[in-house]
Amino acid sequence: MSQQQQMQLGSKERSLFKQVVEHYEAKHFKKGIKFANQILAKNPNHGDTQAMKALIMNAQGNVDEAFVLCKAALKNAMKSHVCWHVYGVLWRCVKNYEEASKAYKFALKLEPESQQILRDLAILQMQMRDYEGYIKSRRMILQSSGPRGKNSNSRQNWTGLAVAQHLAGDLYDAERTLTTFEETLRNPPSKSDNEHSEAVLYKNTIIAEMDETERALDHLEAVFKNNLDRTAVMEMRAKYLLQLGRHQEAEKAYRALLERNADYRAYYDGLREALQIGTSDTESLKTLYDEWAKKSPRSDTPRRVPLDFLEGEEFRKAADQYLQQMLHKGVPSTFANIKALYSNSAKRDTIQELAESYLNGTHAPLMNGSSEKHTTGEEASAPEKSPFDMAVLYFLAQHYNYHRSQNLAKTMELIDRAIAAQPDEVNFHMTRARIWKHRGNSRKASETMEKARSLDEKDRYINTKAAKYQLRNNENEAAIANMGKFTRKEAVGGPLGDLIEMQCMWYITEDGESYLRQGRFGLALKRFTTVYDIFDTWQEDQFDFHTFSLRKGQIRAYIDLVKWQDHLREHPFFSRAAIRAVQIYVRLFDDPQLRDESLNAMNGSLDKMSPSEAKKAQKKARKAREKQEQADFEKADAKKTAGAGVDGESKKEDKDPKGTKLVGTAEPLVEAMKFLSPLLEFSPRNIAAQQVGFEVFLRRKKYIPALRCLSAARSIDSAHPRNHEQAIRFRRALNTLAEPLPPKISEALEAEFSPLVSPDADLLELNSRFLSENSNSAAHVQASLCARQVIDPQTADENQKDVIRTLALPSVSLEDAIRGLDLLKDWKAQSRYQEDYIAVAHERWPEATEFSSKQD
Repeated sequence: MSQQQQMQLGSKERSLFKQVVEHYEAKHFKKGIKFANQILAKNPNHGDTQAMKALIMNAQGNVDEAFVLCKAALKNAMKSHVCWHVYGVLWRCVKNYEEASKAYKFALKLEPESQQILRDLAILQMQMRDYEGYIKSRRMILQSSGPRGKNSNSRQNWTGLAVAQHLAGDLYDAERTLTTFEETLRNPPSKSDNEHSEAVLYKNTIIAEMDETERALDHLEAVFKNNLDRTAVMEMRAKYLLQLGRHQEAEKAYRALLERNADYRAYYDGLREALQIGTSDTESLKTLYDEWAKKSPRSDTPRRVPLDFLEGEEFRKAADQYLQQMLHKGVPSTFANIKALYSNSAKRDTIQELAESYLNGTHAPLMNGSSEKHTTGEEASAPEKSPFDMAVLYFLAQHYNYHRSQNLAKTMELIDRAIAAQPDEVNFHMTRARIWKHRGNSRKASETMEKARSLDEKDRYINTKAAKYQLRNNENEAAIANMGKFTRKEAVGGPLGDLIEMQCMWYITEDGESYLRQGRFGLALKRFTTVYDIFDTWQEDQFDFHTFSLRKGQIRAYIDLVKWQDHLREHPFFSRAAIRAVQIYVRLFDDPQLRDESLNAMNGSLDKMSPSEAKKAQKKARKAREKQEQADFEKADAKKTAGAGVDGESKKEDKDPKGTKLVGTAEPLVEAMKFLSPLLEFSPRNIAAQQVGFEVFLRRKKYIPALRCLSAARSIDSAHPRNHEQAIRFRRALNTLAEPLPPKISEALEAEFSPLVSPDADLLELNSRFLSENSNSAAHVQASLCARQVIDPQTADENQKDVIRTLALPSVSLEDAIRGLDLLKDWKAQSRYQEDYIAVAHERWPEATEFSSKQD
């Protein structure tokens, strides 16, 4: 509390104010509010108390009220550093870091010696990556921390300044800061001082980043014996020796590392470079790996890596030995270990021949192999008993199920034989489920994976696989019931609430995609927004580590964390959720009727009704929706008391559990930008991101960003079929503008785009030429038909017929066929065309759920 404000209170109120602060820090919010109200009852305009009450209200979730009260506090005590500090905290909580920084700086002007305000400002500057400001704040903290060496946090403050200088790119000053602190130490740190050990290695990494490898090595040699992280020191020393060209010493260093861990592939790469063995010298490489295979018979790496570079007969011998050893041991991950080799068709075929010979009993057993009796070709129809035979069957089933060697009929036959011999083996049923998935039968895949789960109900992995397959079959309730077997029973919000709290992104994403397939856009957006919020939480979680890492001395890990956070939204889960969310918002913009999910769930059946029947159906659907919403509300209200937390505070209630507000937005393209902006910033090489970006910008009439996305997509994959469709649509949009663009913008667009599609190009002819050049690719034909639909809407009937004809193409895949059906639905094609398409597709893929549901 500021001195001026303190003088306004009596001794009793000053004591109460201290208790307000203590209760806030202890998170006893109700008591804090109670004592604050007692002070304000006698001193209604006491700014510091108002500010503390606002801080507590903010912690309770009453953000708007907290801001109103804090602004009133500032009016009453404009020169109180407490009020300005609290004001900064409030802005920080709503992630307005610029305003928070201004408030902190003003508070610091009023109270320059406040360590708490300085620390909060420094942390905020680090979060904002304002490294220059961070250096200034860290230097002020250091200078105000008292005489050197006497402050208990002295090392923390010196290291904090060095980290600020390092991240700002001033490596020389960072090293000098750490050296200066070392010189202040009167007594050498103990050998067990982990904080000192970390600081020494951190300093060494800074020297190495300055490209002074020789000095970094000398420094490392000086601290080698006393450093606690022996593995890190050995790795750094080996790397420095290799960079300096001291190959004999580097060889010894990497051999020492391999003695510690013979399964780490990077050590073998380092040893190879130290021995100056080229990647094409397969004989020397084979000798090297054979040496370590003998030294470490239980290690997998020295036996697996040679399969990457060996060819021909040498590869056959090595693969035979490797496979037989692994299969005799019954290692379930054998196929996962070697499937990367399948990019080489010759190696794939060799592995297939070897595995088939094991199955038929025509192979030559290893000299030190098992003495088990194997089934011969004549006995192949009998149930297999030996572990080797079962391992071979399992391996071959996975082999023929893999997309590079796929034979779905044969793989089903093999896995059925395996299941007949061992009906309770979970892995066999899981593989059978994957086979059904590749056949397109999501229903049987889900049932089979559920069967596998029932064989081992205590295994969390198989439980999650069963839930995932149920979501792929749009069984959301069954999936959450399965996941609930491993969630906390007392969790607020049930199993789903626990999964969200635990940030289980794979489930949330799969659940969202399931609702998207069902046309339940509100729930889909709810899930994708949850994923977005999780990444926001990860970003916010840095605040804890800015102080924790310095306090615990884990500096190298902290630097890695900061660098990782700078690219956080490159994560595939964020891209996946963001792309899906943007696609939904684009569809909502194109067809506002989709916001009413009760109508959307009717799956286009309104098109078959007369206007009066459609109106009645719409009214009935809305009543059913309102009834369901009321039931959901009553159910949630009954459980609300279960969400009480510490000190009687309720958990924050989700006021839009179904995503109704999200899907009902009046500006879907504005909402789409929330996902699109970070997507384009952090995943510029993701072609799907560029393509959805084009769709949004084109609809917003932002033609330069749209062209930028189109050009980026072409640079990623110039042959992608959708590039053609979007280029045609972009040219048509430019040619049919209601009002001309400003001259400078028009000139810039034409300079970039005209070489691709000129303004006077015949779009129909251009599209026809594209179609004839790519007539054997279903994806390209579909893109061409989309373009033709835009150029000439009169061709709608012909386009729909042509989509059906794509099913006759020899190269058409199940994915192409599903995309074609989605295309007809997007076009709102006549029901007879959709039915004809499903019938033809069902003949070609009789097991596929997408096409069998309408036939059954």
